[in-house]
Amino acid sequence: MRGTSILGVLVVIWLIIGAIAAGQRGYYGNDDTNCAEAGTILVTIVAGPLNYIGANPKVDCELPEPSK
Repeated sequence: MRGTSILGVLVVIWLIIGAIAAGQRGYYGNDDTNCAEAGTILVTIVAGPLNYIGANPKVDCELPEPSK
């Protein structure tokens, strides 16, 4: 049981570090967030401390346009 709680704490710390990295890159300041920006924020948070050793994840996505 103790190992599970330690793992949970490590995951939370990992995600907090990723959220800090996204904030330092200015990803939260844009009011009009699109698919690619939201995806980039998410993968930056998931990358966690890897952001500080050179990881710079980006997401490029295009949503389908409705037919006219």
